[in-house]
Amino acid sequence: MTAPLHDARRGTSAARLPDTQQSMRRRNLSRVMHTVAAHGPLSRAAVASRIGLTRAAVSTLVDELIRSGLLAELGPERPGKVGRPGSALAVSARGPVGIGAEVGVDHLAVCAVDLRGETRARAVRPARNRGRAAVPVLEELSLLVDRVCAEARQAGLSPAGLAVAVPGLVARDTRTVVRAPNLGWHDIDLTPLLSTDLPLTVDNEANFGALAELWLGEESPEDFLHVSAEIGIGAALVVDGQVLRGAHGFAGELGHMPVRPQGAPCPCGGRGCLEQYAGEEAVLRAAGLDPGEDRVGLLAERADAGDKAVRKALRGAGTALGIALTGAVNLLDPRAVVLGGALSRLAPWLLPAVEEELKERTAGRACGVTVSRLGPDGPLLGAAHSVARAVLDDPAAISRAE
Repeated sequence: MTAPLHDARRGTSAARLPDTQQSMRRRNLSRVMHTVAAHGPLSRAAVASRIGLTRAAVSTLVDELIRSGLLAELGPERPGKVGRPGSALAVSARGPVGIGAEVGVDHLAVCAVDLRGETRARAVRPARNRGRAAVPVLEELSLLVDRVCAEARQAGLSPAGLAVAVPGLVARDTRTVVRAPNLGWHDIDLTPLLSTDLPLTVDNEANFGALAELWLGEESPEDFLHVSAEIGIGAALVVDGQVLRGAHGFAGELGHMPVRPQGAPCPCGGRGCLEQYAGEEAVLRAAGLDPGEDRVGLLAERADAGDKAVRKALRGAGTALGIALTGAVNLLDPRAVVLGGALSRLAPWLLPAVEEELKERTAGRACGVTVSRLGPDGPLLGAAHSVARAVLDDPAAISRAE
């Protein structure tokens, strides 16, 4: 079992090392962990070859990571290799896990992801959160977090932290939701409202969705614009593998970009915002359908069956989304646009109009639009993986609990 605290008394006398040696050791521990996580099982010799350290140096690092419960030895490598077989190393199946949580307009979700990237526990609850006070919503979320953490601990895992994805603006380097129009929240600090002792991170759901696409997507570039489209529409720009957050942490509010300046009023206070024409509820209204439990599923079913009203509504949504994306593409010049979130299931009927608008309106070279395979799970997975990857980035902060 592991604990999310580093005990400097254990392992090497790292606390007595000079800062430069301490920093180098921490970086090398991280390099070993990332290498085994990405390419394992590997022998010590294979790890040393990949990261350019001596086998002796790698063995010392590996021994420390094994003592900390982060790596495990699987036994001799597969037969057939020349020379004496080394012991294969893998990321431990009984180490830390990242806990990710999501507050959606119509649901709450929590999952636990281990250092191998596998989801080990998950809980989802439908919830009508629009207009609800933050306190009861976060009380329900805390219960789900407790359930997932208990399930993880029963499997010999140790929660290393909690990251919460919310559909709103989060002040940079804080846990405060400044504004979430689709929830009706303003200036809500989640810290005292979540009953957890875990280290806490809060971020916009589109940012976590973009990180999930970067880490888990198929051949995602290092530079792309990720669109998370559901009831609300958010976006995140990834540049050189990092999310561009803006001066206050508010970058990416694509859903509140006006596409019809004198159009329908929006909960944000503006008029003609993209969400009023391309969000789930807007498409349902345009198609003349009543909201149900599986709104996107209903739209996809009707569109696939050739329902003219639904297809017209989806084309209108695609046109509005294409107009908004054109402004973003002209300003930011991303290498690609990735459509995620629940509306990614409607891509066959949305994309033709999106691509048409991009082709006609983009000043330079129009970038391609792809569809995320993560769909609506992106923000939740991105939140959980952000905690797990923080352990890989600094494994020295984790030690075996006494």
